[in-house]
Amino acid sequence: MDYNALFRNELDKLRDDGSYRVFAELERHKGGFPRATRYRDGGTHEVTVWCSNDYLGMGQNQSVIDAMTDVIASCGAGAGGTRNISGTNHHHVLLEKELADLHQKESALIFTSGYVSNWAAISTLASKLSGCIIYSDALNHASMIEGVRHSRAEKRIFKHNSPEDLARKLAADDPSVPKLVAFESVYSMDGDIAPIKELCDVADQYNAMTYLDEVHAVGIYGPRGGGIAEREGLMDRLTVIEGTLGKAYGVMGGYITGSHELCDFVRSFASGFIFTTAIPPALAAGAVASIKHLKNSQIERTQHQERVASLRAKLDAKGIPHLPNPSHIVPVIVGDAAKCKWISDLLLDNYGIYVQPINYPTVPRGTERLRFTPTPYHTDDDIDHLVGALTDLWSQCALSRAVA
Repeated sequence: MDYNALFRNELDKLRDDGSYRVFAELERHKGGFPRATRYRDGGTHEVTVWCSNDYLGMGQNQSVIDAMTDVIASCGAGAGGTRNISGTNHHHVLLEKELADLHQKESALIFTSGYVSNWAAISTLASKLSGCIIYSDALNHASMIEGVRHSRAEKRIFKHNSPEDLARKLAADDPSVPKLVAFESVYSMDGDIAPIKELCDVADQYNAMTYLDEVHAVGIYGPRGGGIAEREGLMDRLTVIEGTLGKAYGVMGGYITGSHELCDFVRSFASGFIFTTAIPPALAAGAVASIKHLKNSQIERTQHQERVASLRAKLDAKGIPHLPNPSHIVPVIVGDAAKCKWISDLLLDNYGIYVQPINYPTVPRGTERLRFTPTPYHTDDDIDHLVGALTDLWSQCALSRAVA
C-alpha cells in the first residue's frame, strides 16, 4: 500500500476546496509590532500583521522582556523536568499565586498551553468524578471538545449561549450525579460574549460546577484584566476559570484557577500536567510581569478598544460586511472558501497585509471569513491602508456590500 499516495489524496482535497493551510514565515521585531518581516522564495518583505493573538502587544513590552532575560541569566533556559520531578521553579509558584489573585481564587495551576489546560482539566474532572455529565456549549473550542471526549463522560451539547436549553438538559438528568457546565466568555470566531450570569444561575439551580474559558478575554477586559467575569462581577460564581498566557499576556502557557481542593485534584490526576515538562522559568517570569502590568495599567485596554471601534467605523463607511459583536474580534465575512483564500493571498502579496483566512472546518461552510484583531499599535494609516485594500478586492471579487 502506498501510504504517501493516501496522504497526497487527502491533502489534494483540502487544496481543491480552498481549505489547505499555508503558513506565512514571519520574523517579529522587538519594538516594531505589528510590523514583521516575511520570508518567501529566498527573499523578504515587510508586512503588517492583522491577525495576531498578541492582542495588546505585551510580547513587545519592555518589562516583560526584561523579566524574561533576567531569569534566563539567573536560572538558565529550561525548567529541567516535569513539575513533579525537579521542574517546579520558584517562578512557577510566583506565577500561580499571581493568577489566583487575578481571578480571586484560592489556587491556580499552570500548563504548557491553553489547549492543554482545557483538555487536561475538563477530562480529569469529568473522568474522575463518578457518573459526571458534561454540558458543553455548541460552539466551544476544540480543546474543550477534546477534553470532553477524552473524559469518556456522558455529554450534553446545549445551544450556543442558551441558558434556556441548558436548563432543559439539566432538568432531564438525575439530580444526584455530578455535573459540569463548560462554556467560553468570548468566542473567537464570531466574537460574541456568553451570558455568564444567566448560565451560572441555571448551573446553581441544578447544583452543577461551572467551567469558564476566558482565553480571549484575560488581560483585555475587567479593571485588572481578569476577563469578562471580572468586568461583570461574576468571578465568584465560577467553579473554574481557565485562561491563557499566550494571547493578551504576550508569552506562552495556559492555566486554571479554582479552589485549593480542585486545583490539587487536577494536579494529582491530570496526565497532561503530570507527564509533561514544565514551562521555562523565563516564560513564567514574563507572564508575571505582564499580568502585574495589566493589573495596574488601563492604557493598553483603552487604546485597544479605540482601535477596534475605529476599524469597525471605517469598514462600515465602505460597506465591508463584518459581524457586529461587543468584543475586540472583527470577523469580515467573505462567504466563499476560494475567494477568502484568494483575498488573503492578495492582501499579503500585493498590499503587505497579513490576515489568515478562516475556512471550514473552523467555521461553517458559507461563513468563511477574514478575522481581524486590531491592537493598540495599529495606526490610523494602517487602518486606512487595510480598508482601502479590502475595498479594492471586494470590487474585484464582486462581493456584496453591507447596507448602511
